Amino acid sequence: MNLAQTTVQIAATIIFAVAILHTFSTKLFEHLAHAQPGHAGLWHLLGEVEAVFGFWAMVLLLFLAATATPTAAMEYLQGRDFTEPAFIFVIMVIAASRPILDFSGAVLLWLSRLVPLRPPLAYYVTVLTVGPLLGSFITEPAAMTLSALLLRERYFSQQAPNTFKYATLGVLFVNVSIGGTLTPYAAPPVLMVADRWGWDLGFMLQHFGWKAALACMVNAIGATWFFRCYLKQMPTISAALARLETPWPVVLAHLGFLAAVVLASHHALVFVGIFLFFLGFAEAYRRYQSRLILREGLMVGFFLAGLVVLGSMQDWWLRPLLLGMNTTALYYGATALTAITDNAALTYLGSLVDGMSDPAKYALVAGAVTGGGMTVIANAPNPAGFAILKGTFDEGAISPLWLAAAATPPTLVAIAAFQFLPG
Repeated sequence: MNLAQTTVQIAATIIFAVAILHTFSTKLFEHLAHAQPGHAGLWHLLGEVEAVFGFWAMVLLLFLAATATPTAAMEYLQGRDFTEPAFIFVIMVIAASRPILDFSGAVLLWLSRLVPLRPPLAYYVTVLTVGPLLGSFITEPAAMTLSALLLRERYFSQQAPNTFKYATLGVLFVNVSIGGTLTPYAAPPVLMVADRWGWDLGFMLQHFGWKAALACMVNAIGATWFFRCYLKQMPTISAALARLETPWPVVLAHLGFLAAVVLASHHALVFVGIFLFFLGFAEAYRRYQSRLILREGLMVGFFLAGLVVLGSMQDWWLRPLLLGMNTTALYYGATALTAITDNAALTYLGSLVDGMSDPAKYALVAGAVTGGGMTVIANAPNPAGFAILKGTFDEGAISPLWLAAAATPPTLVAIAAFQFLPG
């Protein structure tokens, strides 16, 4: 490693650290936007969590252009893989379309009627349990989008208690992070290593899936019990949620688009082409559509693209850190590191390390998904849920500190499941 490389890597890590501090300061900027309306535009921009990593990625590229050459900065940018940000944008828009939401709401409502609780409690626990577990089949970004939108429609509002909203958000983020581990193809941290390490469906169900399902259920039941008095006051589920109003052919077409995008998730040219067909179909049947969340999806994609640009230069300190830990330390270290770097990037770096034992591989991935709900950057789908639900919080901002505090209890449940249960 030459001196120029070292300088760039250190600078990239400093910029990455500043970006993380920026994400923890967004609520302050949103407050300033309300306190100083004359400069509200600037403060709102700095308060947009989805813009933070894109902004600091631009700073890194400008630094590369200034210290090396503009060509070097361009070559670095072109060498990054932006398939995942593009996929999450596409899947988020399709999963949030009205026909998909109508269908999902009807299915979850039907399942909730099997739960021996009052309807508002039963639907709440079903969305927080089954919704995240769907991530193992329709991908985590789709599960996050569906669950967050259903929660916002039914339970979140400006009048809802902040404790309820933060606790629900913490459970949602943790459950989505662990809920995608029933299969080897849906959760980004698992996708990074499954082929390389030979983890098939049987392996995931035996070592991860049943533990994740149990932890999701415990977390959802715990939140339901804790807020049972508030949930009992919720009104009866509306007729719009209780029946499927969108025609079945339109629903099936949207489900087909969703399935096709999931199957083509590794091929950006293919799923972007499918997405363009979807946009045409949605325009042709506008009367069965609500507004597509194109802006929200683009902002989330921008956030993740910035994380790709900044995160790619963090392997110089992450890799030796992972190699220097024993199995127990690796699990808890991965859980902690996930809070400040995307868990898929963490497991990807681990997959490049030769000679890792099977227990170490399990510890790395289990720790990465365990800590995936602590911050907005810990798990790739989190920005999607963040973007959908933040408007219901005070001043349209979610406090990173309150999110971390709310996610701690469900994270401890996940630790108990992955660390202490056999298998």
